[in-house]
Amino acid sequence: MQVLIVGGLGGQIGAASKIAMARGASVQLAESVTTALNILRAGNRIDVVMADITLDVAALIDAISQERINVPVVACGVGNDVNGAVNAIKAGAQEFIPLPPEADLIAAIFEAVTEESHALIHRDPKMAETLRLATQVAKSSASILITGESGTGKEIISRFVHRKSNRADKPFVAVNCAAIPDNLLESELFGHEKGAFTGAQARRIGKFEEANNGTLLLDEISEMDVRLQAKLLRAIQEKEIDRLGGKSPVKIDVRILATSNRNLEAEVNAGNFREDLYFRLNVVNLDIPSLRERPDDIPVLAEFFVKKYSEANDMPLRPISHLAIQRLLSHHWRGNVRELENTLHRAVLVAGPDEIGPEAILLTGSTASAPAPSPAPAATEPASPAPSTASPSSRASSAYANANAAYGAASSAYKPSAPSPAPHSVESDDTSSADANTDNVDAQNTVENGSGTSSLVGRTVAAVERDLIIDTLKHCFGNRTHAANILGISIRTLRNKLRQYTDDGLAVPAPGDGHD
Repeated sequence: MQVLIVGGLGGQIGAASKIAMARGASVQLAESVTTALNILRAGNRIDVVMADITLDVAALIDAISQERINVPVVACGVGNDVNGAVNAIKAGAQEFIPLPPEADLIAAIFEAVTEESHALIHRDPKMAETLRLATQVAKSSASILITGESGTGKEIISRFVHRKSNRADKPFVAVNCAAIPDNLLESELFGHEKGAFTGAQARRIGKFEEANNGTLLLDEISEMDVRLQAKLLRAIQEKEIDRLGGKSPVKIDVRILATSNRNLEAEVNAGNFREDLYFRLNVVNLDIPSLRERPDDIPVLAEFFVKKYSEANDMPLRPISHLAIQRLLSHHWRGNVRELENTLHRAVLVAGPDEIGPEAILLTGSTASAPAPSPAPAATEPASPAPSTASPSSRASSAYANANAAYGAASSAYKPSAPSPAPHSVESDDTSSADANTDNVDAQNTVENGSGTSSLVGRTVAAVERDLIIDTLKHCFGNRTHAANILGISIRTLRNKLRQYTDDGLAVPAPGDGHD
């Protein structure tokens, strides 16, 4: 672990350094916020920053955030300086260490703030085969293209590859190409010299240099501008990069992993992605199966997320009922593992005191009452949801409103692949059949009346598109990435549309789920 101590820590810097080093950490010292930022900009690997609260901790944290330097900050100060501690936490410090420091407390805080939640939970044979291939190619230096639907866990697989590689003890650096504007992404990747452009007040090492001798993950590579793709191609081929404003190239040794939830071959054919770059990245392709293609993973992931969010919300750990598992297995999971995680988080919050029953499984979309999958889930993919003329938000509302009545159709679906206690016997809920019949009648009436699109007559295409985008965003609880995937447009296009709607004075759902 690499620790950067900023300031004098009230005269306790020596004691804090000794404790950190005794716990296996390497320590660097910075007298001021400016010096600390220069160390971080230089690309030095830092896992934790310990900052004296007598300094401007807020300015340090703000600069780290603005420059997208991913490092946690821990504030340190004398125990009776309550205001300083509160202000540091409000500014964004993850923890506060009172001085003089205690060895056990520092060790516990280091472990807490640097812990990464990248657990890879699986049971399904199809996922096991994917991981077998990932393990086999991990020790090579070949570039790997990781593909799959949004929410399948592509970044988790990339970290798995890094841990299994010969570079496991070197840096792993991830860059989300969809989240950074095009005019900033070049500087983010390749770095810049002081004065290279307006606002470049100091030299900044880019992600390529930061990941030198390690692994660089280019997340959502399909969103990268074609002009920048050419510079990326040269960096991969020549193993050297040019900083913005730099006078000479910089040699690098980086293993490239790239992810995409789009069909890159189709993007190449459409002229949106360079063919030569595609072949450079796609030396090995790891295609992550969707959650509905690996149903045996659903029960074990559900138990993992229930435990995780029970602890996070300081709630008792309750078992998941057999009917709740059956209800999960009957869903289509368009959002894959990410959608499952959100569903179980909600379930933990709304479930009864004794167990997590099916009434707590609040599913989005129109598949809540879908037919149960085949008794052999590993071999059969659950049926896709039936088309609907209702808006995404209305379908979601319907699914929530009928959560208790919709799960009966799945009463005999769950067949675990590993031995488990015998499930409770249950009877089918007739209410679900009645609801299904009502839905069928409504759908038939819609067809007979020819009203599927008649309500759109007289409206402009722009207005219809706007309502569809807003409804889809509400359906996804504000998650831009998931909404763009459903709409079949790029995240950049979606954000441009939302910016336009906001400028026009329309209410746009706030980003949600932490994936935007």
